[in-house]
Amino acid sequence: MGGKKVTHAGHRERVREKYVNNGINSFADHEVLEFLLFYALPRRDTNELAHKMINEFGSLHNLMDAHPSEISRRCKVSISVAALVTLPPQIHKKYVASKMAKKNPFHSTKAVGTFLISLFAAEVSECFYILCLDSQQKLISSELITRGTLNHAQIYLRSIMEAALKHHACSVVLSHNHPNNDLTPSDEDISTTEKIVEAFESIDVAVLDHVIVNTSEYYSFKENNYL
Repeated sequence: MGGKKVTHAGHRERVREKYVNNGINSFADHEVLEFLLFYALPRRDTNELAHKMINEFGSLHNLMDAHPSEISRRCKVSISVAALVTLPPQIHKKYVASKMAKKNPFHSTKAVGTFLISLFAAEVSECFYILCLDSQQKLISSELITRGTLNHAQIYLRSIMEAALKHHACSVVLSHNHPNNDLTPSDEDISTTEKIVEAFESIDVAVLDHVIVNTSEYYSFKENNYL
């Protein structure tokens, strides 16, 4: 048994060194998960578990996008392990938002669209966000207003207005995702946008755009003359 422990410890150290020296892009998908699981399961062989979990969900991104309770149930792991597995894309989303807030103003639709694709990257249901901007169109906050189902999210005008007022926004960008990848705005999307724009006019806050995103593209209401 003593030999197995040494081999196990040596394997973990080699994986850490590989990450430190070469970065995560040098890892296969199962190695990424194996490495992550080191920090939740210090005494278990995480290589075999990583393979099983990815096979259960079909891919690493499907696994990380799943709800922790679903991962726990299907993979027979604790909710703590399942929560850790879903953490990386959520951290990435916070990282991008923080980086954008400190640096670039949203002076172009491309800048907004690129940011929003990253913001929605970990979302598997339809969600509605509002970006609150300052007088220089720099990001103050990205506020989740509602998270719905695969193809619908209920929009509450009061919640949108409260978010903008709370952050003293000079302007806002509305945004939601279409998890089915079809970027075409629905009649409801258009009518709801008109109502929101009208409401914000009453408090002298400009709605700069409403942007719909999927996993890799965006649709701008402004660029398509809906604003």
